[in-house]
Amino acid sequence: MNVSAERKKKPTAPELANALPPDEILFGRSGAMKEVRKRATKIARTNIPVLLCGPKGSGKEVLARWIHAHSPVANGQFVKINCAAIPGTLLESELFGFEKGAFTGAHSTKPGRVELAHNGTLFLDGIADLDLASQSKLLQFLQDGRFSRIGDELERSVDTRLMCATDKDLEEEIAEGKFRADLYYRINVVRLKLPTLRDRREDIPAMAEYFLARCQEQFKAQAEPLTMETLHYMQCMDWPGNIRELSNGIARHVLIGPEATILEDSSLPVTPALPHVPANGVVPLKRLCKEAIRASEKNIILAALRANRWNRRKAAQELKISYRLLIYKIRDAGLMTKGKNSFGSPRG
Repeated sequence: MNVSAERKKKPTAPELANALPPDEILFGRSGAMKEVRKRATKIARTNIPVLLCGPKGSGKEVLARWIHAHSPVANGQFVKINCAAIPGTLLESELFGFEKGAFTGAHSTKPGRVELAHNGTLFLDGIADLDLASQSKLLQFLQDGRFSRIGDELERSVDTRLMCATDKDLEEEIAEGKFRADLYYRINVVRLKLPTLRDRREDIPAMAEYFLARCQEQFKAQAEPLTMETLHYMQCMDWPGNIRELSNGIARHVLIGPEATILEDSSLPVTPALPHVPANGVVPLKRLCKEAIRASEKNIILAALRANRWNRRKAAQELKISYRLLIYKIRDAGLMTKGKNSFGSPRG
């Protein structure tokens, strides 16, 4: 028996990049994502349009691929169009294709993304970035599923599942005249809103371990494991780049080593905004000073922890305070729940 022939073929880098994470990683255990999973499971079996909303890097495309993989058209193609990356003048040809000789440079016939998505899913990422002319052409297609290639009078029809994604508030875009209301109502049959990573902190350790395993396989490199202190520190960060920033940080850890910074400086917590000033104009100066001092202390503690690879005893020595006082300040800053570690289990 040929053992090597029986060995499972390892996925390539592109396959790993498009591979869906396990459901327990994708949805985690946060309350916000439990609701997303519940609704996504229901709509996956239908063919209704879905609008995915959420900040950049929150996993909208990954969720769209999950819905496609659990839908009746899973055997069809998942065709993505990055609306922000394609100029409006070229979008029509990308969407609907063109015939040979339709314009200068059209040396051969090319089917559009819409045709490729027949019996599959058409995913329009960054749909708010479409100009009004492109929005009009897209709306016309969505009304009956019919279109013509550029330079062709033949009308074609396709059956495709439509999903759109945006990190912008489309209601505001409509109010400012940047987005068509009729197109909005056409694509917004079901809306799924993804939370920021800082709103699902309990999912960070499992995500980090998943990205670590995936990056090691993708880059064929062995990295040092993530310590409990590192994972706890990661849960304390704000992650403005969300899941994408977390993934990039783990990739740096795998490629460069523990001396690399998993978290960019932009991830350091930002000093809280000033409290709301009441109508009488009285500013609570004592509260302002207290919050500013607390925020500065929190940033200093986090910087010391990071500089010492999240070793609290070494951080305490560097800050010239006792270990006990550092633990107290960590708890006071909201970086650790008293009597529990970052996973919610009692400390030994």
